[in-house]
Amino acid sequence: MTLLTDETSRRAAAGRGGRWIDHWEPDDDAFWAETGRKVAARNLVFSIFTEHLGFCVWLLWSIAVLYLADNGTALSVGQVLWLTTLPNLTGAALRIPYTFAPARFGGRNWTLASALLLLVPCGLFVYAIENPGLPYWALLLIAAATGLGGGNFASSMSNITHFYPTDRQGLPLGLNAAGGNVGVSVTQLTMPPLIAAFGLVALGWVWMPLVLAAAAGAYLFMNNLSGAAQAYTLREMGRISMRPHTIVMSVLYIGTFGSFIGYSFSFGVLIKAQFSGVQASDYIWLGALIGSAARPLGGWLADRFGGTAVTFWNFLGMGFGVVAVWAAVAAGSWPLFLGAFLWVFAATGVGNGSTFKMIPAIFKTHTLAGLEPGDEPALRRALRTARRDASAAIGLISAVGAFGGVLIQQTFRVSLERTGGIGPALIVLAVFYGVCVALTWAAYMRKAGAGPARASLADAGV
Repeated sequence: MTLLTDETSRRAAAGRGGRWIDHWEPDDDAFWAETGRKVAARNLVFSIFTEHLGFCVWLLWSIAVLYLADNGTALSVGQVLWLTTLPNLTGAALRIPYTFAPARFGGRNWTLASALLLLVPCGLFVYAIENPGLPYWALLLIAAATGLGGGNFASSMSNITHFYPTDRQGLPLGLNAAGGNVGVSVTQLTMPPLIAAFGLVALGWVWMPLVLAAAAGAYLFMNNLSGAAQAYTLREMGRISMRPHTIVMSVLYIGTFGSFIGYSFSFGVLIKAQFSGVQASDYIWLGALIGSAARPLGGWLADRFGGTAVTFWNFLGMGFGVVAVWAAVAAGSWPLFLGAFLWVFAATGVGNGSTFKMIPAIFKTHTLAGLEPGDEPALRRALRTARRDASAAIGLISAVGAFGGVLIQQTFRVSLERTGGIGPALIVLAVFYGVCVALTWAAYMRKAGAGPARASLADAGV
């Protein structure tokens, strides 16, 4: 699709010293081939770097609690669980303001600021470890501060959405998200030997120079898009959050990302609870790594076959995977348990990529509905509106998905406390994935009697 006819406009991809880009039309084929692809790729690289560090800091306390007793801080099991749950809660809550921050301050500017903010939880962690006599409420506040790392995901995804053509967003959004998600695995894999060598305080110091490097990269190499830098009003935020598609996609994202982050926080505990003879720390990083690596695959598959189809079949796969985990628990089979759970982790990654492909496609399809063919000015305005609304929806949906991770953690906790096993929790999750299958089909696949809106979505390959 070519939208521009003015050669000068096609080449105008800079302004205000290169920090701000005043003209950006990624859906124009000529503009994208000549200028857009290179600029978008550069911004994507440094967005991934910052978001990756955000996840590493977000998961900091999930590793630290394993070593607090050796550092002179004795806590009950309940207190330890709150130190790992609170970062998830605050990270989910912060995703809402972080969603709208790039529009208010500029994508480059906010990436720089959000990177530097990661120094706060790192510095507070060092203080806590060097002062083991701190009261428990102070530890809770310090742990809550790591939620700043969880918020980074929303602003990063919201910002990168503006840089890519709508029909090519699956892979870059998948790469951007995977680069962040893999921070979970990096933290779980690399920190234990580092702590053994240098002590628990190293867990705070190690990220600080990397955070400064990410901030420098954002400052030097990223851009703000003038067309995207339009602050949202409360009415606009409410309108986007209450759209039926935002609500439906939020539920689906609980099933994908909520599962990924909930399982990532819980995997070690589940291994220990069901297979006490297995050293959980040797395996917990595998799930997050596989789930992160599968996310770009989900985006690529969605670009090729349509996000709806990939999401539909993926939820079926997740349901069968959870049933296999249940069978492994019933049979006491560790190899089957590990294999089935890694399958589920991989499916969460594929689903994360495919659902994020669906969101911009849905908003584009609805925004373009009813436009007169050949009205290029109206088409350009509609595409900018669709990209802006999808950007906001992505951030809001990511916040709901992160809250979903807390629900999954609590489902396992209740199951373990009341039954001594995770079988009931797995049954609940299998039913939930079945609901997600039905919801995907009813909202985006069923054509008969659905009216033109749903039919157009299916025909567009959403």
